Amino acid sequence: MTSIVDLRSDTVTRPSAGMRKAMFEAEVGDDVFGDDPTVNRLQEHAASLFGFEAALLFPSGTQSNLAALMSHCQRGDEVILGSEAHSYRYEAGGLAVLGSIQPQVVPNRPDGTLDLAEVEAAIKPDDPHFARTRLLALENTITGRVLPRKYLADAVDLSRKKKLAIHLDGARIFNAAAAQNMSVRELCAGFDSVSSCLSKGLGAPAGTLLLSSKSVIEKARRARKILGGGMRQAGVIAAAGLYALENNVARLREDHDHAARLAKGLRELGLEAQLNTNMVLLKIPPTIVAELAAQLRRADILVLPRAPMRLVTHLDVDAAGIDRALAGFRSFFARTAGRSAQA
Repeated sequence: MTSIVDLRSDTVTRPSAGMRKAMFEAEVGDDVFGDDPTVNRLQEHAASLFGFEAALLFPSGTQSNLAALMSHCQRGDEVILGSEAHSYRYEAGGLAVLGSIQPQVVPNRPDGTLDLAEVEAAIKPDDPHFARTRLLALENTITGRVLPRKYLADAVDLSRKKKLAIHLDGARIFNAAAAQNMSVRELCAGFDSVSSCLSKGLGAPAGTLLLSSKSVIEKARRARKILGGGMRQAGVIAAAGLYALENNVARLREDHDHAARLAKGLRELGLEAQLNTNMVLLKIPPTIVAELAAQLRRADILVLPRAPMRLVTHLDVDAAGIDRALAGFRSFFARTAGRSAQA
């Protein structure tokens, strides 16, 4: 642990002593041959936890999402997804570049959902002029916003009616489940595949799990090989994932509570702060972003210099860290208010 309060992302966490011990002691084998016992235990445990037939470990969420899309779609097929979806905006266009899959984008509404009437209207007719719509892809959470179970059930019903597969980018699905006091099995029911990240709120150093049927997982295994994701003695990574699933799920509520306290403190400074699970979106003028980030950095508080500014809580930020962050923001805005008064 360091004295730095890092609010840039929940990807910055460091393995705890217990997680490092589990990694050090992990029994390993060659996972490309399927004989790494720790990887196999992780995959079996995750499949049971989520209620799927099988699971597959990937190095990253980007690769897991792409392999899922490639498993559901052929070259020239189409996926419907949100304009803010990570697979569309932040994964370097891999679905088109490497998967030859056409994205059909539907705008995300303010709560993160897609208007299912717009989704239905975007499905192409069976006509050789059009790409074949094969898949609907949702994301939960999306910038910390939780998609309710009722909405997900309606999306699943639509996909069944229209004979589409449905994939869930659940990079922070455990945050969504914690926020709704339900299990991931309940929350993900009906989806054909789910991608769940181990290296965000759960605190592992790497790894994402893809959950699906045995047939889809076999396709995803081939896609993983094509994408260069086959790993050898991956048990050291899988051990961290097992530790995370067994020890770091229930504590996610602490991150949500810390984010709520951070948002409350920022609002008390007269700032507009939107709370989404473990994320706070702070609306500030773009003209002050760089100066604010620089002053906070001098106080060992790290933020991304963006407007709106996304502040993310995680297991390496405790209550004292929230107090330090609020003191840093308070100092900056007191100084800038003083400058304005002098002007």
